[in-house]
Amino acid sequence: MLKNEGFAAFYKGLSAGLLRQATYTTARLGSFKILTAKAIEANDGKPLPLYQKALCGLTAGAIGATVGSPADLALIRMQADATLPAAQRRNYTNAFHALYRITADEGVLALWKGAGPTVVRAMALNMGMLASYDQSVEFFRDSVGLGEAATVLGASSVSGFFAAACSLPFDYVKTQIQKMQPDADGKYPYTGSVDCAVKTFKAGGPFKFYTGFPVYCVRIAPHVMMTWIFLNQVQKLQKSYGL
Repeated sequence: MLKNEGFAAFYKGLSAGLLRQATYTTARLGSFKILTAKAIEANDGKPLPLYQKALCGLTAGAIGATVGSPADLALIRMQADATLPAAQRRNYTNAFHALYRITADEGVLALWKGAGPTVVRAMALNMGMLASYDQSVEFFRDSVGLGEAATVLGASSVSGFFAAACSLPFDYVKTQIQKMQPDADGKYPYTGSVDCAVKTFKAGGPFKFYTGFPVYCVRIAPHVMMTWIFLNQVQKLQKSYGL
């Protein structure tokens, strides 16, 4: 990529990536905090069991993915453009141009193309990320006796791994659906996410869904870790100002 396209190729789709984080991440983290606060209140202030944390994570993931699906679609298409023949490239210049073109060419509802697998993928990622983080914090802090910084670092590392492991199969299907192109007869290779999953399984077995796991883990885990570390600092800052 560096040789053929230059350093800027590594940041292809950056505007869509930033827009996705501004919508998807804020919606899922905010809704998770609200949901867990309500659940703890209903539990008389006691810590939540793992299954309740997982349910809160699943719900927060679905909310965030629904909000962030248009930006996610723009990101996938912008990144996949270079892999297509020149005649099939969409040549979006930025995220807002992509959203405008998708709306103009395919209709408003096309912004949520692949939203089904996107929501499922987000639910799986958030269940792995959010539930494992809270559970790991309790373990490292209460059972192991680590300090605050070590607890956050350790828990965020565990969270990053489980987020990647839980979400990659769904991410694989979601990406195939979002970047597919019709053939000469106007027929798409997959009729939906279930059809894509079945054909993928028949072609390569269950491990086909984990194609590129090391790269995916390197992509997801640091992002998850940084999210928790920065969020922890933001919460400390809020408390210091009495917010």
